[in-house]
Amino acid sequence: MLSKFKRNKHQQHLAQLPKLSQTVDDVEFFFAPADFRKTLLKQIASATRRICIIALYLEQDDGGRAILNALYEAKRRRPELDVSVLVDWHRAQRGRIGDAPANTNADWYCRTAQENPDVAIAVYGIPVNTREALGVLHYKGFIIDDSVLYSGASLNDVYLHQHDKYRYDRYHLIRNPRMADIMFNWVQNFLVSGRAVNPLNCEERPKSQEIKNDIRFYRQTLRDATYHFSGDADNESLSVTPLVGLGKGSALNKVIYHLMPCAEHKLIICTPYFNLPAALVRNIIALLREGKQVEIIVGDKTANDFYIPEDQPFKIIGALPYLYEINLRRFLSRLQYYINNGKLTVRLWKDDDNSYHLKGMWVDNEWMLLTGNNLNPRAWRLDLENAILIHDPKHQLSAQREKELACIRTHTTVVQHYRDLQSIADYPIKVRKLIRRLRRIRIDRLISRIL
Repeated sequence: MLSKFKRNKHQQHLAQLPKLSQTVDDVEFFFAPADFRKTLLKQIASATRRICIIALYLEQDDGGRAILNALYEAKRRRPELDVSVLVDWHRAQRGRIGDAPANTNADWYCRTAQENPDVAIAVYGIPVNTREALGVLHYKGFIIDDSVLYSGASLNDVYLHQHDKYRYDRYHLIRNPRMADIMFNWVQNFLVSGRAVNPLNCEERPKSQEIKNDIRFYRQTLRDATYHFSGDADNESLSVTPLVGLGKGSALNKVIYHLMPCAEHKLIICTPYFNLPAALVRNIIALLREGKQVEIIVGDKTANDFYIPEDQPFKIIGALPYLYEINLRRFLSRLQYYINNGKLTVRLWKDDDNSYHLKGMWVDNEWMLLTGNNLNPRAWRLDLENAILIHDPKHQLSAQREKELACIRTHTTVVQHYRDLQSIADYPIKVRKLIRRLRRIRIDRLISRIL
């Protein structure tokens, strides 16, 4: 069990974080991807000073085109607007996994710039590592004037619910001039001005191999980069703390680690890919042993964005949802006792053929972590991640918090026993053969670290 001394150390870490004063009326929750799309387009259209769009990718489809067109239209109406888009360097220059690399998102950015010679919008490719598998831009946020629209979503048809299917995430609009400035200035100083950063909306782009030494230097710079600001809020009032981090010992990882044991009553976790770092698993087990409640909401394997239905041609990437389910089944088999006594609740999310991309934490009714961090080894070590920590000691956001959780739980079922999940023997034959082959050469452990 955690001693009182250790528990106070965790609480002390959170108490010492710099916090920015936040008014309750300037925090707005959205509960559906279509509302997120409408809000983002509305914020872009009404911007008067700056728009900075940061996402893993801005896709060349109807949803992505609507966003890029809105950015060009906003800049055309107000030439003084500072408009920039930041996406992952590697992801922008390939097709979707399994697709041919022709006509990439970067090619589309370039064509769009050529079609609008009278409007200058900067589109930057951020190379977090020399290869996409070893780290990507997973920093999230849409900084528009004095507001931050925060979501783990990228920008394409399914994230924006442009057509029939959607990918479910979390969506929050926080109006806070100081936080918007802190995030914007950090992006300008450490991302836009990075030694390895290049525009994507032009024909003359260097090859990744040509800038690999610059990328290595840049990654080291990002490891050491954090937000530096003084708080103006105490620990008794509503506040927000922006966080950023790259690497195992990052400031963001430390907050996540210390946040979990601070639960006096209940910890709630959302993650789309169940592959928790060992340190976080230990935190969960410690809470359960203390008699605290833990709820984990994770996507069903069929709600995973890598899932391939059995009636479609199988690709190796389609084994990932099954690997995550194997992790979850193994985790639950160790902790079945706590499921039986009601301390551990695990919910599987599934809504037809839509997909699940939620991540974040709720600690009691006091702390909320908004993040794009998947809470997996990749996020813990490889990707550039960020988050916003909300401290709500007076429970002023309780109504919106409870509504958000109710919406998340709507399409979930509670796992009563670890055997409710399929075992490897139940999987399609191609998946079964691949997983057993991976296990024989022990490459499944490597995969779990990078995906």
